[in-house]
Amino acid sequence: MKIKYMRHLLLAGAALVWTGVPGALQAEPLSLSTAMIRAASADPAREAAQQRKAASDAGVRQAGVRPNPSIGLEVENMLGSNPYSGIDQVETTLSYEHTLERGGKRQARIGAASAERDVTVAQGRLRAYGVMGEVQTLWVEATVAASEVNLARERLMMARQAQSEIGRRVSAARDPLFAGSLADAEVTRVQIALDQSEAKSRQARAQLAAYWGGAADFELDAGWLGDTSAAHLVPVIRDTPELEVMRAQTRLASAQVRVESTRTTQDMTLQVGVRHYRADGAVAFLVGGSIPLGIYDTNRGNIERAQAENAATAADITVWEQKRARDIAASTARMQGYAEEVRRIEAELIPQAERAVTQVRAGFARGGFTYRDVMGAQEVLIAAKARRLEVLKDYHLERAQRDRLTGQWVPLIASVVTDRAGDVSGDAQ
Repeated sequence: MKIKYMRHLLLAGAALVWTGVPGALQAEPLSLSTAMIRAASADPAREAAQQRKAASDAGVRQAGVRPNPSIGLEVENMLGSNPYSGIDQVETTLSYEHTLERGGKRQARIGAASAERDVTVAQGRLRAYGVMGEVQTLWVEATVAASEVNLARERLMMARQAQSEIGRRVSAARDPLFAGSLADAEVTRVQIALDQSEAKSRQARAQLAAYWGGAADFELDAGWLGDTSAAHLVPVIRDTPELEVMRAQTRLASAQVRVESTRTTQDMTLQVGVRHYRADGAVAFLVGGSIPLGIYDTNRGNIERAQAENAATAADITVWEQKRARDIAASTARMQGYAEEVRRIEAELIPQAERAVTQVRAGFARGGFTYRDVMGAQEVLIAAKARRLEVLKDYHLERAQRDRLTGQWVPLIASVVTDRAGDVSGDAQ
């Protein structure tokens, strides 16, 4: 309990850095890999996965156990009729039987149990990977929400500048009174939008922090949002947990074929014993054995079923890999489309809108434009920047999908999935 408590303290303390001002602490930007590790480490299903792994280990041990021998006791010629009416003619036999497994049954069982354990481990890794994918999506949304707050603040600043300029013109009787009222209403509207953006950002951070049960007092660095270079890079494709599960299922199906095949070999039962004759006190030893005749039940149907299931699992892998290749190509194409739109917005639309705002403000100061022209030009600029954020959000959400398909974050699984429950290792990337 003390180790677990200390680990929680370290995770909580990792979110804070010293600012250099005595008594002041500042939240450190939360990286994506840190968020993933925290969420996967705190996932309640992780303990269940560890218990399933322990159950599979027990199954492997049990698979290697040999059949139990048996001891039998028989009493004959007792309480019958005529000469057998008493117990003088009683014959007592004490025997020991043992079944000898043949055809490699025990090794086949161990192989099947080991393959089943591999499936369980792979499913645990898949669960952790799924949590990481959910966190990446929320992390992108929370980061974009923080950027939307900054954009709303910029919009409020521009609205207040326009309000100040219009106020001076109204005071100088160069514009009607309602122009000032409209400017005041615009500032109020933009302030409400800013408050809503801040609430949305807080909610997104709280939803993200809920994955590890922490506080939402971290910061999110939005500087990486504008980086769309990954759209034009060939992604590194790794084996994902989905593929690990299917391969483990293929090994299990193959092991089941071996198990069913060994059952065509009949097991032999050996018996030894000792018989006591009460009539004269003599003792005799018995030796015997039996083996089934494999005439009717040759287990052929079970073997064919296992072979068909083995072939099906192999075909599933081929289908999945082909679909993954198509999905990665389609996702990359969408990312490139988003990246191109962002490039054009940054290179063409935003500079034009900024130039228009500068020109309108200059003309407005000279009396050449109205307050509606100023507000209209500012709205065009804000709309262009808002569209950029919207497209960047689509780009990074699409990239999160491609990252999952390509196995981008598979190396992080080792930081949270271990053989021992509660053992967490790995630092934030």
